[in-house]
Amino acid sequence: MLVAGSPPDWALVDITVPRSSIRLPGVAMAGFHHRAPARVDLAMVAHPSITVLIDLSEGAGTVYDTRDRHERGSVVVGLLPGDLRAGGQGAGECLQIRLEPVAAAAVLGGGSAELSGELVPLAELWGPEAAHTEERLRAASSWDERFTIAAALLARRLADRDAVDAPVAHVWRRLAGSRGRARVEGLADEIGWSRKRLWARFRAQLGIGPKRAARLVRFDHAAHLLASGRPAAEVAAESGYADQSHLSREARVFAGLTPAGVAAAPWLAIDDVAWPRVAGVPAPGGV
Repeated sequence: MLVAGSPPDWALVDITVPRSSIRLPGVAMAGFHHRAPARVDLAMVAHPSITVLIDLSEGAGTVYDTRDRHERGSVVVGLLPGDLRAGGQGAGECLQIRLEPVAAAAVLGGGSAELSGELVPLAELWGPEAAHTEERLRAASSWDERFTIAAALLARRLADRDAVDAPVAHVWRRLAGSRGRARVEGLADEIGWSRKRLWARFRAQLGIGPKRAARLVRFDHAAHLLASGRPAAEVAAESGYADQSHLSREARVFAGLTPAGVAAAPWLAIDDVAWPRVAGVPAPGGV
């Protein structure tokens, strides 16, 4: 998962990703098995996905804390979660599912737009199916079987609902594909909507305004470049920021860090393993 602060030793974290045959559009999954006996305390950072964390640990499980909420077990983290920490004691397992906002509207229901900035128990959204899914995943004999179970559930939910207008989905794809650099005003003209209508429908269905969505996608791209060792001035220019100061302000907004802090922070350390790019196409939350 994306983390900052004082992470566990990643040598003690086993990461498994699904075979390409069971991947779904707008969905990325990864399995985490933490073998360290010590306490884990992770600060999670915003990225352009809604995250479902299914806790498969035995015993107390993982605890999630924001300024307003304290939750244990399987949770859903909306866009722009703010100050969010995850903690636990001892070894544990977790299936993390990243959903692009368009896919999340189907998988989690139309209320997913209300998740922006929120942390909620998975059971609040899936009801009894949340506990049933946890039981099936715990009983599975391998991560491959777990991914197959999860993919079948997600595929059914994706097929059952069409919660986002096609023009809204198109604008999200254009923002993601341009790494946040597409002009939102131009996208309104592109879909034949007024700017006011696009702003209202996008926010109502995805839980975030299109300009803020573009900023989040752009920062996610810049953060990966910084973590790869690129100089901040070069990253700012390549990512479409006015200058390095502009990048610094956005890093503070979305990560609470300076660009140097983003580059040094460990929260991108496992992205290439957990969320691999396929044929140059970014996985949800990646670049």
